[in-house]
Amino acid sequence: MAFPTSVNNQITDAVTQANVKVLGDAPAVAMGNLYQATAQALANAAHNATTSQQQTNVTAQAATTQGVALLYSLNTATAGIATVKVLGA
Repeated sequence: MAFPTSVNNQITDAVTQANVKVLGDAPAVAMGNLYQATAQALANAAHNATTSQQQTNVTAQAATTQGVALLYSLNTATAGIATVKVLGA
């Protein structure tokens, strides 16, 4: 029997059991929160990596397109004359 008080023993026992349950659940809840936060952080990292790759590909494609456009815009006669001058033929 619990320490005698002016409160009914069933009440004190119920409050004590509720407190024990909260304390017992706390580590599991904390680990659940940790796992959830970790999963969110990893998902954000994966999303950022994917976005970065996509942006890099767009930049590379733009650079390639500009390079090809530059090559196509060269005057072939001018390129031939420059080549003759360089080679000294």
